[in-house]
Amino acid sequence: MPFLTTDFFSRDTITVARDLIGTRVVVGKCEARIVETEAYTTDAASHAVTRRHQSVIMQETFGHVYVYFIYGMYYCLNFTADQHGPGAVLIRAAEPLAGIDLMRARRKTDRVHQLASGPGKLCQALGIDLSFNHKRIGVQIKVKARESEPVITTSTRVGISQAVDLHWRFFERGSPFVSARRV
Repeated sequence: MPFLTTDFFSRDTITVARDLIGTRVVVGKCEARIVETEAYTTDAASHAVTRRHQSVIMQETFGHVYVYFIYGMYYCLNFTADQHGPGAVLIRAAEPLAGIDLMRARRKTDRVHQLASGPGKLCQALGIDLSFNHKRIGVQIKVKARESEPVITTSTRVGISQAVDLHWRFFERGSPFVSARRV
């Protein structure tokens, strides 16, 4: 499978969020198939609005890694998108494919379904922290194109209090690797 180029991420954020389902994120010896994402643009829940001073990367780049620290304990992985405006796609969950023993050791669990079934778990399993922030996709983190198009479902986003009506959460229907909140 070929790796995605910057052109993939230059498109509309919502399109990129949907099209990332089924792609594979590669970090070192670990590889996982993305099964859940959320899109953020200029909506009230977006860091482009709520953390304007911290999220310049969302406003000025596409095809970059945006990592932030939340609740004083978890890292969250995002890919910037949309060459015409602010955008980022939160990678919420993934199906582990390679480097599973390393992911298990990092997460301190043998439950494969729990290794990357949430944004904090995903970063812990893949060893992602703030040192990845602002790097171009393809440097430390690579994304492989998907082999086939999965059946994708949408819902409202998780854990936000603003713009709660937007159906900008995308996930693979029936995947046991999706985070806890399913529709």
